[in-house]
Amino acid sequence: MFKINEHYLKLPGSYLFSTIGKKVAAYTAANPDRSIIRLGIGDVTQPLAPAIIESLHSAVDEMAHRETFHGYAPDLGYEFLRSAMAKHDYQARGCDISADEVFISDGAKCDSGNIQEIFSTENRIAVCDPVYPVYVDTNVMAGRTGTYDPDRGIWSNVIYMPCTAETDFAPELPKERPDLIYLCFPNNPTGSTITKPRLQEWVDYANREGAVIIYDAAYEAYISEEDVPHTIYECEGARACAIELRSFSKNAGFTGVRLGAVIIPKELKCGDVTLHSLWARRHGTKYNGAPYIVQRAGEAVYSEAGKAQLAEQIAYYMNNARVILEGLNNAGYSVSGGINAPYIWLKTPKNMTSWEFFDYLLEKAGVVGTPGSGFGPSGEGYFRLTAFGSYENTVAAIERIRKI
Repeated sequence: MFKINEHYLKLPGSYLFSTIGKKVAAYTAANPDRSIIRLGIGDVTQPLAPAIIESLHSAVDEMAHRETFHGYAPDLGYEFLRSAMAKHDYQARGCDISADEVFISDGAKCDSGNIQEIFSTENRIAVCDPVYPVYVDTNVMAGRTGTYDPDRGIWSNVIYMPCTAETDFAPELPKERPDLIYLCFPNNPTGSTITKPRLQEWVDYANREGAVIIYDAAYEAYISEEDVPHTIYECEGARACAIELRSFSKNAGFTGVRLGAVIIPKELKCGDVTLHSLWARRHGTKYNGAPYIVQRAGEAVYSEAGKAQLAEQIAYYMNNARVILEGLNNAGYSVSGGINAPYIWLKTPKNMTSWEFFDYLLEKAGVVGTPGSGFGPSGEGYFRLTAFGSYENTVAAIERIRKI
């Protein structure tokens, strides 16, 4: 008789945002006349920029003619997009990344889960706490995390790096030695960042300890402060220790279109084996590539018109972040984030747990956010709001919260 992967059974409950969706659906069914403002899941609300739509339409037209029809994409992705990313995201910032070190994918969420496949299950991971759940859950599925302690909300074989108010919601170098280190800056969920000198400390540490940093740069387009790096490859030595994940979801609104990339320098090795070659083998075997029309849309992100239009969209969301940050501050909440990221991280009032505050906001204000405890034990007592709603809904949500 067949057997299942028993590691899946170790996962506690359902995925965080599935749980939120079920709770909101139940509340809506019981209160059909109550309007709900959703500032929980980090899904964008602005439409795709005109330059991107124009490129999509043009690519669709190409698919209608034999001479310009495209079937399977190349394993790494189309050269036009890989070259655009290498040039604008890396070489323009003085980083030595070439087009053939860019692997095009259908999104950073998939990449952050899939990348662990090329590493031994004996490797030990280190994660920020709180943390984007996919980093941990996919390692649970692989059998890398040990046993779960439901009382403490932690896994026995995971190194947790607390990100608290005392550390400005940034991690400190771990006391235990990890093999794989997951970092995300600007951070989801806390919205925190670190300076280039502090990121250089992580690169030096990884090289010294023989660890690999998996660096999620999904929110780099929201960085506004000059001393915050946009890519880990701004740091010396990062080519020898870091894999970077890139997303088109939040910078260009591709949440419903799906496009991302993994950057793996050829210098990154385990003995004589390059991780570049392993990921290329995995990519060619398990993945058929992002559609041609989507990759053409991604190319438009780097056009002059695309850059200008997306800068306006990012400014729109960051204005929402300002509204949330200032509104909650004026209402007496303790808040952070919202400067270099579209997330605001707030301390729950009156010693409420994260889920108690979720229920309180939903029932009293009709506002949906994300409980901090869903991101890890250090997230308990905190709550995340996103700036991805409309301006009108954002203003209305903060007014509702202020009233209660």
